[in-house]
Amino acid sequence: MNNEKLNLALLQMDINAGNPEANFAKLAQMLEQAVSGDRKLDVIVFPEMWNTGYALTEIETLADANGERTKQFLSAFSAKHQVNIVAGSIAESRADGVYNTIFAFDRAGETIADYSKIHLFRLMDEEKYLQAGDKLGSFQLGGQEAGMMICYDIRFPELARKLALGGAKLLFVPAEWPNPRLHHWKTLLTARAIENQMFVIACNRVGQSGETSFFGHSLVLDPWGETIAEGGEDEEVIYAEIDLSLVDAVRGKIPVFEDRRPNLY
Repeated sequence: MNNEKLNLALLQMDINAGNPEANFAKLAQMLEQAVSGDRKLDVIVFPEMWNTGYALTEIETLADANGERTKQFLSAFSAKHQVNIVAGSIAESRADGVYNTIFAFDRAGETIADYSKIHLFRLMDEEKYLQAGDKLGSFQLGGQEAGMMICYDIRFPELARKLALGGAKLLFVPAEWPNPRLHHWKTLLTARAIENQMFVIACNRVGQSGETSFFGHSLVLDPWGETIAEGGEDEEVIYAEIDLSLVDAVRGKIPVFEDRRPNLY
């Protein structure tokens, strides 16, 4: 992988709540679509809780035990196509409960990172059915420092800043962000990009789940907060190319990190 330029694909998919079989089939279809062209991809990204959706009352029986099915499927795909995958997030069952977890895979199909959502969203009753993670989502992607957050996490600027201070140049954000809060989605993601002078790659779902609808508008933002790519409101694969050298250029031009006063705040 060129350590500076990355070709991305975001799989903006609908999710069938409570039906992992349908969701694995849909994901497989969209993965094949993503790699079918001439473009050589470096990273593929998915939405949040793509395996089950928010079927929380059934989540203990639906969740992927230790993520094994997900890891087996995506490890094989990433190795076959020699592509890194930030695998959205899934409902993952462990001995102590169900977690909302991202797995990341390298080109060889190795699991290189995992992150479980640390801020549970009460408006969707996550705290009643899910366990909160207890570690940061930082990892190395082809020699570059990267970070992971999930959906509601973007309302906590301290978390993004912590990842940036740890060296992250790009931030991956799988989400199921619903109507009517499109303005919040765009504004918060843009703020996280601008204040941390990093790329933000945010993949949202589309479709309807019960009374809740999801608007898509997956985004790739540069360190100035400018939009490189944005999805519509239907299922699609969104492509973008980013150049990580821009991070150092922006941080050099406006030296936010050098000018911090952490002794005061």
